[in-house]
Amino acid sequence: MCTAASRRLALSRVEKVPHSAPSADPSANPLAEPLAEPLADPQPPKADAASSLVAEAVFLDLSASNAPLATVQTGAALVKPRISIVVPALNESDSLPELAARIHTALDGNETYELIFVDDGSSDDSWKVMGSLSEANPRVRGVRLRKNFGKAMALTAGFSRARGDIVLMMDADLQDDPAELPKFIKAVDEGFDVVVGWKVKRHDPANRLVLTRIFNGTVRWVTGVKLHDMNCGFKAFSRDVITTVPIYADLFRFIPALAAWEGFKVTEVPVTHHARKHGTSRYGLERIVRGSFDLLSIAFLTKYSRRPMHFFGAIGVAMGAVGLVINLYLTALWFLGHKIGDRPLLLFGTMLMLLGLQFFSTGFIGEYLTYLHQKRLRLSDLPIRGEHRPQPIRRDDFENDDVL
Repeated sequence: MCTAASRRLALSRVEKVPHSAPSADPSANPLAEPLAEPLADPQPPKADAASSLVAEAVFLDLSASNAPLATVQTGAALVKPRISIVVPALNESDSLPELAARIHTALDGNETYELIFVDDGSSDDSWKVMGSLSEANPRVRGVRLRKNFGKAMALTAGFSRARGDIVLMMDADLQDDPAELPKFIKAVDEGFDVVVGWKVKRHDPANRLVLTRIFNGTVRWVTGVKLHDMNCGFKAFSRDVITTVPIYADLFRFIPALAAWEGFKVTEVPVTHHARKHGTSRYGLERIVRGSFDLLSIAFLTKYSRRPMHFFGAIGVAMGAVGLVINLYLTALWFLGHKIGDRPLLLFGTMLMLLGLQFFSTGFIGEYLTYLHQKRLRLSDLPIRGEHRPQPIRRDDFENDDVL
């Protein structure tokens, strides 16, 4: 049984191994002393032509932190990379080696990077392939979830391990072209916080093309974010976006909309879309239905999360007003001598008034919770991009007649 401290981090060891044969088997490491605090990124080691530092870590029990990670395999060099690429994968063992090689070709010699594969409960050999890739290339890291939690959880796990100042996400099915990674990085370097890929020419079935265009058009209308392909899985983010915008359920598709609402700069770049080489697409009717509900959630969050009374209060006033009009009408009939006690309209009007009162009360509760949240808001959570500060006034300046 793991102690409370070992639930957080059960094993960690750094060992020096020859660069030609880095270790990739986490199970070979003996248990170290449990740590009270998570390990921070160590200082970059001095360059050594004959060796490199390889870190390995295994999390035995993360139930205390509610993180659904089974194991984490780290083969990345301890030099902090500027670029982090997170790739969630579900049964993509055939695609991973080629994807890793093409990413290496695109960035090697130009950028310091790390590649983080997240195994979202695959039933094939994806995890073994990730281990082999990590052994061959110390920039490759592997994260394995306990079961299939979905893409949002996989991305969250990957983002939590990312160390780069620029974080990219892309799919593992080889439909995204790694050769276009520099295009995304350049856009972030130019000052944009979110860069979304735009698949100008899609290689998808006709039914998916039609549904995608309808969906993207609806998203543009609802969110006001003018992107051609909000749902594209090829995106780049500045680190501020990753630490500010929460990702849960299926809302990862709408990170650009949430980021724009938070005041981040969003743009898009055209990308080449390739046909799937291996496996089958998991796009279906269920995903469309879920996406519709998520879009409603985004519409509410971006418009009313900071002013819930405007939403619930408006509904409450509308329902209460209709109920009041109905009951006033029935009251007038009662004064004229008509019997109204057995009329369904009386019950309907009364229910509308009660529902209106409930919605109005919900708005008050929402406003109160928002107020409490704002009181606890840290200075680091404020949406500040930059700041100009005047030079401090010296004491001698006050003796100058020109200064009041």
